[in-house]
Order: sequence, then C-alpha cells, then structure tokens
Amino acid sequence: MAPLTGGGPRTPAVVVAPVDLAARVDEALAVQALAFGLTDEEIGVRRHIVLRHLLNPGARALGATTPDGRLVGFVYGMPNDRAHWWSTVVEPYLRRAGNDAWLDDAFVITELHVDPAHQARGIGRELITTITDAVDQPRSILSAIDIESPARGLYRALGYVDLARQVHFPSAPRPYAVMGAPLPLRRHRG
Repeated sequence: MAPLTGGGPRTPAVVVAPVDLAARVDEALAVQALAFGLTDEEIGVRRHIVLRHLLNPGARALGATTPDGRLVGFVYGMPNDRAHWWSTVVEPYLRRAGNDAWLDDAFVITELHVDPAHQARGIGRELITTITDAVDQPRSILSAIDIESPARGLYRALGYVDLARQVHFPSAPRPYAVMGAPLPLRRHRG
C-alpha cells in the first residue's frame, strides 16, 4: 500500500498492510497501552484475549508500520458470533434499542489503536476502511467509550451510528456505545 504520511524524520511514511498480530502482540499492546492508557496488569489480560481472538475463523489484522518496521497502529476484527463474550454483553442493550439484528452477519472491529504520536494523520481511517473493505459481511459493528472523542468522530464520519449507549462491560470503569455501519464505509467527500 502507499504511504499515508511522509517527509522528514519527524513524519516518516507509514504503511498499512496485513500483519501477523500473534507474532507482534506485545508491540500492538504497547501501542494500545499508549493510546488507551492500560496498566501492566490489563496488558497481560488483553494479551491472552487477543491471541484467543485471532484463532476465530475469519479473524483479520492490519498494522501500520514505519519504514524501520515499528508498529504505530493496528486493527483487528472478526465475523460476529452471538456466542462470543462481547455479543452476550451487548445483546441486551441492542435488543432494548431494537437493534439486536446488527449482531447477525456483521464484522466486529475488536480493537483499533494508533500511537498518540501518529494520530490525526489518517492512519486509523486507513486501518478500519482497509480491513472492512476485505470482508464479506454487509455491515460492521464496534464498541467505543461513550464520550465525545476523536475516535467517535472518526467512526461517525465513516458512517457508524449509535446502536446502543451506556453499555456497561464487567470491570470497565466507563460505559461504552455500540456503533454500526453498513459496508463499505463512507469515504471522504471531495
């Protein structure tokens, strides 16, 4: 793929391409820790979750790397399965909102994170549009912390809408919103 950014030592070119996330899980979690503010204990728990997720049929991952091979962003996801833990938590919230059908025939964006030093350069947009362009499902769903944030703004710009709000995950200190969008995702106009 073509570089997303370029020029000078402060803004090296970043390339989005498939990545062996299982082999680079510690690098990916270091990016997530920076972007999401994780503790060492949370990183340890998430490491096992990521590795387990990658075993699911249809799981895919992309990375954003600098010319020297440093991972500065990643996304992964999989076709949704109502038996997966995430679905069992969000399903009652979606059902109450009349949106539980979104759990069927959807590709879940499980994680999407970009190193804060590389944010606001189109990397997150390129990661999520590239991964969803390659799936067979007609829609995508995800969860994001239920606050106004650059991430939620990006998702809205891509066509995601709120399907349920104030979703509480066990052990998560803040509520989440579940969002969904038809595929392909909306692109920039102009």
